[in-house]
Order: sequence, then structure tokens, then C-alpha cells
Amino acid sequence: MPLVSGVRILQGGLLGKLLTIGFDLNIEAQLDAVTLEIVKTSEIEGESLNNKQLRSSVARHLGIDDEGMPTAICEVDEVAEMMLNATYHYQQPLLLDDLLGGHRALFPNGYSGLYRIKVGSICDDSQGPMQVVYGGYGSEQVHFVAPSADTLADEIGNFLS
Repeated sequence: MPLVSGVRILQGGLLGKLLTIGFDLNIEAQLDAVTLEIVKTSEIEGESLNNKQLRSSVARHLGIDDEGMPTAICEVDEVAEMMLNATYHYQQPLLLDDLLGGHRALFPNGYSGLYRIKVGSICDDSQGPMQVVYGGYGSEQVHFVAPSADTLADEIGNFLS
């Protein structure tokens, strides 16, 4: 994970520098690269985004003509905006509000699939530990269990530092 984080920081820096000096990046290549990055990042989380809508949203956010492209639904647009913000503002400190805002963007309706989730706030253990579960009814598998709520504030503070 540290290697991936380092590469993302370098990528953001390179894109930022090229844009700052007015280097005319191949717009199609930039659009493809950003769109692919968002698709692959979402797939890691088990989310499948509509590629055409995502490409349209990324184009619009980058100021590229998106005529003829399908209009992105709100959820796709929110994910694109969140990822572009992280890429182009990588030098700004990461704040708790950024993390919580990203969570709200990923789950704007308060659901993950059929499950109601607490969105945009630090979880508590009132209903047990937060878990990431995949699989159909009766064959669910737990893939991740969050740290306990009493240690979460310290863990988040360490992460943001």
C-alpha cells in the first residue's frame, strides 16, 4: 500500500506540473487514464461503474467537450469528482471532512446494496463492528472487520497525520 500511495502522489504531482506549465496533454489520453484509474479503484471496492457515464463525468469535470456522451447519474458523478479532487489537490492536507465527504459520495443514498449504512460519520459499535461482507444470502463472507470504535478516533488521527 505505501508503494501505491507513493505512485499516486507522484502521478498527481506530474499531472499538476504539466498543467501548470501549460503543457497541452493529449486530452484523450488524460481522459482515458483518469477514467481507467477510477474504474479500477472502484473495482477494488467491489463497485462497478458505468464506464460511459464515468467518462462523460470526467470529461465534464476536466472541461473537455462531452457532447454525445451519456449523462452521468449522481453517484457516478460524485465518485468522479471525489477522485479528481484527490488527484489534483494532493498537496493539500487530508482532513477528516475529506474522508467523511468521500464516504457520503460513495454511498449517497445511505445504502450499500440492500444494507442501510451509517454514511459520512465515524461509526460506533452499537450494532456490532462494521464489516465488509460479500456474497448472496446464506453464503455471505466477511472480508473486513473495522477497528473497534474505541480505537477508531486514534487510528484515524494517525492516518491523517
